[in-house]
Amino acid sequence: MLERTVFFISDQTGVTAETLGHSLLTQFDGVKFNSMTVPFVDSVEKAKEVSKRIDKEMDKTGIRPIVFTSFVQDQVRAPLFDSKGLVLDFFEAFLSPLESELKIQSSHTQGKAHGMVDVLTYDARIEATNFAMDADDGHSVHHYDKADVILTGVSRSGKTPTCLYLALQYGIFAANYPLTEDDLESGRLPRILVPYRNKLYGLTISPDRLRQIRLERRSIGRYASAQQVSFELRSAESLYKKIGLSFIDTTHCSIEEIASRILNETSLERRVSR
Repeated sequence: MLERTVFFISDQTGVTAETLGHSLLTQFDGVKFNSMTVPFVDSVEKAKEVSKRIDKEMDKTGIRPIVFTSFVQDQVRAPLFDSKGLVLDFFEAFLSPLESELKIQSSHTQGKAHGMVDVLTYDARIEATNFAMDADDGHSVHHYDKADVILTGVSRSGKTPTCLYLALQYGIFAANYPLTEDDLESGRLPRILVPYRNKLYGLTISPDRLRQIRLERRSIGRYASAQQVSFELRSAESLYKKIGLSFIDTTHCSIEEIASRILNETSLERRVSR
């Protein structure tokens, strides 16, 4: 398999370069990308040092590295373009056309993408995250009236990470409730969830993937057995269909995609603009 070295370089956390860069790289099958993230390159001197790292990698492998960057300061970005890598800078690509369209010069201010520019927005994310943790795995059910959405599904189907992502990224108050074996055997919606039927959204997953996850978590007993996994998933999906509950198969979905699908299908209002 073809291998390529990829650098994600930024004057701040590197999240922007990583997110956009990874999105582009997923379009290329059959290539193994070896990633290196270099955050907080906020001076010309640091940029020159990183440029040397890129050149060293090129000399070692004989293949030029791919470099994704997100710099707002032209002078800091410049040394990287002198390197031997293929440098793709997101700010350079998009700021100039935006300046032309808006007829306004950008501020070129570092840190705005991830800083606490909007305190109210930041507070909303923190409040939602605290709620998600308190209402995780069926806890604090007496606070479900505050929830925007309640995810339900069998153990290890992706409920907790999705709730936390919805909270951190969008300020959504997300709770989750695990369907137990007793719930599934009854074939009925758990009594505690009945008053919140309009807030429910189901998750499911393939038996093979769920079994793999459970074996890593707890390999002893029935929890990860093929028979138990098959029973739980079959029963959960039957329940979803019986009560007309929307649900998503998380097997091949990233957390970002799961969250976006839920927001789109439930028409929940994002409290945080990204």
